[in-house]
Amino acid sequence: MRRSFAPLWAVAVCFAGCATNPATGEKQFSLISEGQEIQMGLEADPSIVASMGLDPDSGRQRYVRELGMRLARVSERPNLPWTFRVIDDPVVNAFAIPGGHIYVTRGILAHLNSEAELASVLGHEIGHVTARHSVTQMSRQQLAQFGLVVGTVLKPGLSRYAGIASQGLGVLFLKYSRDDESQADQLGLRYMRRGGYDAHRMPEVFALLDRVSQASGGGRVPEWLATHPNPGNRRESIERQIATIPAESIGTVVNRDGYLRHIDGVVFGENPRDGFFKGTEFFQPELKFRITFPAGWKTQNQRQAVVGVSEQQDAIEALSLSDQATPEAAAQAFFSKQGIRGSANRGSVHGLAAAGGLFSAITEDSTLLAGRVAFLAYDGRVYQLLAYAPQARWSAYAGATDQSMGSFDRLTDPTLLAVQPWHVQVVPVPQAMTIEAFVQRYPGPAPAATIALVNNVDAGTRFASGTLLKRIVGQPLP
Repeated sequence: MRRSFAPLWAVAVCFAGCATNPATGEKQFSLISEGQEIQMGLEADPSIVASMGLDPDSGRQRYVRELGMRLARVSERPNLPWTFRVIDDPVVNAFAIPGGHIYVTRGILAHLNSEAELASVLGHEIGHVTARHSVTQMSRQQLAQFGLVVGTVLKPGLSRYAGIASQGLGVLFLKYSRDDESQADQLGLRYMRRGGYDAHRMPEVFALLDRVSQASGGGRVPEWLATHPNPGNRRESIERQIATIPAESIGTVVNRDGYLRHIDGVVFGENPRDGFFKGTEFFQPELKFRITFPAGWKTQNQRQAVVGVSEQQDAIEALSLSDQATPEAAAQAFFSKQGIRGSANRGSVHGLAAAGGLFSAITEDSTLLAGRVAFLAYDGRVYQLLAYAPQARWSAYAGATDQSMGSFDRLTDPTLLAVQPWHVQVVPVPQAMTIEAFVQRYPGPAPAATIALVNNVDAGTRFASGTLLKRIVGQPLP
């Protein structure tokens, strides 16, 4: 019976889930309809915006949106509810989610150097959507889940896969395969050409990403490369394809100067107004508080939380905002959660009203945790400080996390309160000069290597008088 069932099941799955993709012309396996794909994107987009934030510059948002829409209209799926957003994030990144939602960071905008380069990035991400790469991966994951596809094919009323849209953002950031990347490159090249853009600019983006990766010292690679694995000799592959395109249809639009004027003034690097670390000390000038995390811990400032992780990665401390009106209400809500044991006490931290206490908890996988939570009222907000570790390890961290929580205090240093971010400033060179001469003429907080990087040039490159170049302006952190 088993030997006869498997082939029939596979045929049924292919019959139900295989269709020809309009962008690739290939048969494609998918258990997710276009309607479900669109709903996924519509549900995920607000969460992405809330968790990552948007670049506040309406002009840049409009510019990227209009360019993206022009490219999307010449794709094979022009009727999707396309959206194009600039994310307020310093990393060099761009990504897409199902249903036509494309995001580029201000970090990648600061490093690109022409509208044609931006078109290649947007075209690549549009290609992931038109080729339905994410939903294909989701369908394969569902196929691997025990009984799910069998139940769906044999009993259509059990269409459980529709619930995938509510499973959180993680499923929407699946890592693409090398074949997916190559295909998205080819589609991006297609959409660039249809938009009239110079296809030769696409390999320049790959060169830029390589420069950013090398500048990181082999450590942290650009996020775009982390989520879009390099298929190897990627630049050479695209250059070979471009070499086969007739000259009359290669595209001519570059619009370097127009692009640079649009990104003039974009924030460069981390924005200290969102908070910044000096060692394990964290300062938040907008909200006017400071806190010190345990010594030796790895820390990260995220948009919705400030997090520290122990050197052994077996303990965590997180600072975030509570949605409760008072520390007492926040503590009551916390300790009333299912699986939490403990009770809250009132107190104060540097004169700020507080409530909290020790707790224990059990996770879904039956791991026993122990920790401490504190809620503090300050300047009209209630902050949550949460620290925990496996129950057997908690005693090793209790003292350090207690001391850290007790360090939360008002930020009053006027120098720290007044910090400002760095910005990209576009200026015309007054005379022919190299990038080294440019840095000497227009000094700033960033080294010459960074200025060469954001302009995507070698150090010895010489520029004609009047050429627009990017410099970085601002003051170093105190």
